[in-house]
Amino acid sequence: MGELIGGFFDVNTLFAASLFPYLGFLWFLTKSGQTPKLALIGFYVLLVFVAISIPAGLYAEMHYGKSLANVDWLHGSAESFLSLSNILVVLGFHRAIAKRKANAQDTPQESSK
Repeated sequence: MGELIGGFFDVNTLFAASLFPYLGFLWFLTKSGQTPKLALIGFYVLLVFVAISIPAGLYAEMHYGKSLANVDWLHGSAESFLSLSNILVVLGFHRAIAKRKANAQDTPQESSK
């Protein structure tokens, strides 16, 4: 059995269960067609982070006898994918906002009389 949170919830079970709501979130974002493409890619890269973190955590346990958070080089390498994901999301939304502002400036405004 894995580590318990509050003596009740198993960390591994919570981690696995959290994947389903996130996949639903991705499905709705993709289906809506309204999410900036670069931001959507960033949200999908988060799955790469998860896919990297799981074997990295197992390796840390088996090779070092420690959790992933306590093996700095391995933890930092896995976390770099989280950073990449965040950067892509921010850049995607930043570009979308900038584009919308530019389009709003190009559109002539009606004067009220």
